[in-house]
Amino acid sequence: IATIIDWTIYFILYKFVNINPLIGNIVAFSVSIIYNYWASCKYVFKVNKNKSKERRFIEFVVFAIIGFGINELLIFIFYQKIGWNAMLVKIMATAIVMVFNFITRKMFLEEKK
Repeated sequence: IATIIDWTIYFILYKFVNINPLIGNIVAFSVSIIYNYWASCKYVFKVNKNKSKERRFIEFVVFAIIGFGINELLIFIFYQKIGWNAMLVKIMATAIVMVFNFITRKMFLEEKK
């Protein structure tokens, strides 16, 4: 669902508002991360209760920002520099960052067994 939120906002901003894909990506990411944190803690991972909510949120955001940086870098390189289709680049960047996000959240958000 977070990906759908991200993509919908990105698509609307890029196609209908004519915002640069890099800026649209920032806006879409910012909105989707709030939902993503809530859903990850409630439905996806068995969160580590030994960590405070504040610490879990900070770790989540730090890794999300790193993932976002990867996403922006890929869009910059493949759309801005190479000239690939912006939507194709968004698909590629999303797939790569989804894997990064899942692995880091599994390692840092979830309770260790």
